Amino acid sequence: MARIKAPVSELQEKVVFINRVSKVVKGGRRFSLTALVVVGDGEGHVGVGMGKSAEVPIAIRKGIEDAKKNLFLVPLTKEGTLPHEALGIYGAGKVMLKPATPGTGVVAGGPVRALMELAGVKNVLSKSLGTNNAMNIVKAAAEGLKSLSSPQEVAARRDTTVAKIYGFKEQD
Repeated sequence: MARIKAPVSELQEKVVFINRVSKVVKGGRRFSLTALVVVGDGEGHVGVGMGKSAEVPIAIRKGIEDAKKNLFLVPLTKEGTLPHEALGIYGAGKVMLKPATPGTGVVAGGPVRALMELAGVKNVLSKSLGTNNAMNIVKAAAEGLKSLSSPQEVAARRDTTVAKIYGFKEQD
């Protein structure tokens, strides 16, 4: 998959979840923090990243850097929804994504909502199945978005036109 370079100034970031983790050492417990961050430009480019540090701002900064390295493109329709249904699976997390009619809005739980809004999806229905672990749900939703293919890609794969896929008559 090709790495996507989006202008840095356009990217927005959202911290989805901050978790305190501990490591048991000889003298007791060492605490550190992990930050799950989503970055996107609201026009189809989105990325998910994780950062870990002893302090929150550093963990968030590391998460943002990681998310910028993992940007991918989401195919969107003119109405700002998904081209077709998708099921994303990561670990025990499953996220079902369905296109919605204009005016529906983003119907998604907290972690998935951040990903959809920063990806630029305006109308979507989603349901998280399995776990309620924020990291697995966000990564499952990202896998679902990565599995989407635009009508142009499907037409190219089938050696036909987008109009024929949708059942429209060809213009002479």
